[in-house]
Amino acid sequence: MEESTVSSTDVEEAELLSTFERQQANQYRVARTGAAERISKLGLLREAILVRRESIREAIFADFRKPPEEVDLTEIIPLLLEIRHAQRNVAKWMRPLKVPTSLPLVGTASEVHYEPKGVVLLISPWNYPWMLTLGPLVSAIAAGNCAILKPSEHTPHTSRLVAEMIADTFSQAEVTVFNGDRHVAAALLDLPFNHVFFTGSPAVGSMVMEAAARNLSSVTLELGGKSPAIVDDSADLESAALAIMWAKYANAGQTCVAPDFALVSEAIHDDFVAALLDAEKRLHDGDQLQTEGYARIVTKRHSERISDLIVDAVEDGADCVVGGSGNSAERYIPPTVLTDVKWDSRIMTEEIFGPVLPVLKYTSRDAVVERLRAMPIPLSLYVFAADPAVAEFWIENTRSGGIVINDVAIHFGNPELPFGGMQNSGIGRSHG
Repeated sequence: MEESTVSSTDVEEAELLSTFERQQANQYRVARTGAAERISKLGLLREAILVRRESIREAIFADFRKPPEEVDLTEIIPLLLEIRHAQRNVAKWMRPLKVPTSLPLVGTASEVHYEPKGVVLLISPWNYPWMLTLGPLVSAIAAGNCAILKPSEHTPHTSRLVAEMIADTFSQAEVTVFNGDRHVAAALLDLPFNHVFFTGSPAVGSMVMEAAARNLSSVTLELGGKSPAIVDDSADLESAALAIMWAKYANAGQTCVAPDFALVSEAIHDDFVAALLDAEKRLHDGDQLQTEGYARIVTKRHSERISDLIVDAVEDGADCVVGGSGNSAERYIPPTVLTDVKWDSRIMTEEIFGPVLPVLKYTSRDAVVERLRAMPIPLSLYVFAADPAVAEFWIENTRSGGIVINDVAIHFGNPELPFGGMQNSGIGRSHG
C-alpha cells in the first residue's frame, strides 16, 4: 500500500473551507435577526473588550511598545464609541426607506429595503491591530452578517488576543478568526465571500481587489497614500505645528491618516519650522509622550525602510533639523523633520508611514494645486488657515477621501461621517 501524505496547508485550507461553508449555511438565520438581537451581540462584544482592557494594553505593548494611555486613546475608546453608535442607530438603519412614486406608476408604492451582504471577509492591518480589526466587525454585526477576520501576522500578540476573544464571544458559524501569513489571506480570498473589507496599502489592495473580482465579490478598500498638510500664511503656526507633530508622535507616525508631508507658504516657512521644533520638545517632555513610552516601528524591515528614506533625502540635499534615522535594530525612529526636500526624492514618491515629516515651501497656490493633481488622490488632506476663503479654495480645488480644516485625523473619529478614500487611497466607505 502507498502512504498518503496530507500537508499542513491542505488541513488549513480544508478548515477554512469548512468554516466558510458553515457560515454560508448560517447567513440567512443571522440576516433575519432584528435590531434587539444585533444590539445584544454588540453589547457582548463591548463587554468582552472591557474585561480584557489590561490584556489589550499588554498585547499591543508587546507588539509596538505603545504606552497604555495611547492604547486607550487610539485603540480601545474609538472602538467602544463605534459600538455605542451602532447600538443607538441600528434600528433606524434597518428601517425601509419609502421613496416617491413617478407619475406613470401612480397607484403603486416603492421602498428601499436594506439587506445584509451575507458572509464577509475582514482583512485588517498591523498599524492599529485592535481597532482596525474589530471596527469593521461592528458594522458587520450591525448589518446582520457572518464574518471571518484575518488579522495581521506582524502583530502576533494582539492577533492572538483577538482570536481568543472572538472564540469566547461568538459561535464559529457566525464570527471567527484565522491567523497566519499572506498564504492564509490568499486562501481566504479564493473563497466566494459576499463582500471583502480590506485595510492596508494600495499595492496589496489592488491584489485583494483582483482576487475578489474572480468571485465577483464586492469590496471596501481602505488604503493610504501621501496625505498633505497645507499651512497658509494666515494659520496659527503654534497649533498647526503641534497638531502635525502630534500625528507624527502617535503610533510613531504609522497611521493611514497621518500627514505625510507639509506644504508651507514660503513667507512663514522658517517660523513654522521653529514652531515644529517647539512642538517636538513639548511632546518629548510631556507627561503622556515620554521617549521611553514612545511606540516603535512594527518590524525591523519597516524600520530600515524608513531609515533609508531619511538617509536618501539627506544625501539628496535635505536638511534634518530634528530627529534622524534612529536605531533599526531597536525599531526606533525618532520624530524627524526634514527641510529643503526635493520633490523627486524617494521620500516624496513613497508613503512614509512613519514619524518623518518633509517640509516643502510653496509660493503659489495654483502651482501646489497643479502638483497635487498630478499625484494619486490621498486618503486625507489637512488645511491650516484662519481665513475661511483660503480653506474654501483648497476644498474646491483638490480631491481627497476626507479634508480637515485646522486639525488632523479627527474626521476618522466621527462615526457620522463616511470614511474612505478615492481610487489609489481606497474604494467605498465605512463608519456611519
